[in-house]
Amino acid sequence: MDPLVYHVLHLSAGFLLTAYTFQAFAAPDPAKKGRVMMMSGIMSLIMVVAGFGLVSKLQIGFEPWVWVKVGCWLVLSAVGGFAYRSKGAIPLLKLIAIVAVVAAVYMVYARPVIGG
Repeated sequence: MDPLVYHVLHLSAGFLLTAYTFQAFAAPDPAKKGRVMMMSGIMSLIMVVAGFGLVSKLQIGFEPWVWVKVGCWLVLSAVGGFAYRSKGAIPLLKLIAIVAVVAAVYMVYARPVIGG
């Protein structure tokens, strides 16, 4: 498959995962929890599969910035569910999600050499 397809899938899923995460922060309504968590899980799966597909197609290898992006993906995938469990921690969770998104975007564009 063309790397452009992986790229579009990865970006689209990342954008939608972020949107569903912040929807959970904005309105942690237990009645909508199932749909929001299902959609964020699907977007998370598409994002990671497309990301690793892109790494494979571009033959980047597992450089340290890729692992930082995997960590950001794990954080962003997890914080949405915490919004339903601890509504008092939503401001902190928002900050964590914003830092994860900014770090992931920085890693892909700067590709810093970490520890080398």
